[in-house]
Amino acid sequence: MLAPASILAAPDAGREIAEWLDYVQAEKRAAIKTVEAYRRDIKQFMSFLAHHLGGPATLGDLGSLRAADFRAFLAARRRDGVESRSLARQLSAIRGLYRFMERKGVLHNPAVAAIRSPKIPHSVPKPLPVESARRLVSGEADRDDESRLPWVKARDVAILTLLYGCGLRISEALGLARREAPKRGQDVLSITGKGNKTRIVPVLPVVQEAIATYLALCPYAAAPDGPLFVGVKGARLNPRIVQRLIEHLRSALALPETATPHALRHSFATHLLSAGADLRSIQELLGHASLSTTQIYTEVDRAQLLKQYETAHPRA
Repeated sequence: MLAPASILAAPDAGREIAEWLDYVQAEKRAAIKTVEAYRRDIKQFMSFLAHHLGGPATLGDLGSLRAADFRAFLAARRRDGVESRSLARQLSAIRGLYRFMERKGVLHNPAVAAIRSPKIPHSVPKPLPVESARRLVSGEADRDDESRLPWVKARDVAILTLLYGCGLRISEALGLARREAPKRGQDVLSITGKGNKTRIVPVLPVVQEAIATYLALCPYAAAPDGPLFVGVKGARLNPRIVQRLIEHLRSALALPETATPHALRHSFATHLLSAGADLRSIQELLGHASLSTTQIYTEVDRAQLLKQYETAHPRA
């Protein structure tokens, strides 16, 4: 059971919180980062209640909270500068905890269901144009930089090519083991993504070649279960290194601030859609649990089409 010691709650409430976190991780198969976020959300809620009620909240307290109490918590978080997206996630965590306790028959409090979730501003992904994505992953900006080791340059090209060529999250790419490295002629790759869900993604020959070049130059002979991508000291590569690399490249290539490692995943999906791929296939390739998550790329494609129309049409 996950220890609730860091959460300010009465013993009976603390036990239920710990059981719920265990349930989210073991049975719902939520990612570790998701569980950690839920823990922080509930910790902040219980800390607020301790001040609001004058002491650690008990199960009885949780069962008797009114809608005004939940709204007071959201208002307090808003005053602390928390944005709507984070507030919505915190409310979702609180609701999840209450549903769990209600299913167990521990308590029933309809007030939490009466709270309206904060409205989240609508936004769409910001992919790179095809040519900008190609230049970013090609390594051309660093080709003449003699201060960087050749194997490090090859590593960086391999990572960026993998992110764009396979639509991976940065955590998925850096989480690959050496034995999982796609070899020449290997046209698919098994990826374990959010919630420990596994998907199969195609591996283009250019991705295979980039990784093969990196491995041929890499001075570290890692064990099969060791990390595929390593830093200059041989340890697993830190995501911040890749983020800094992108920051450097977008400056060198005059790319917008929206050029990030995750923008390559957005570019992968948008460019496939523009080329005629169907949403269901893109959903599978990205590992989205819901098609509605993937449908946001249709808005990006439509926006780009309208932009081209306005630029090209003589009466626009």
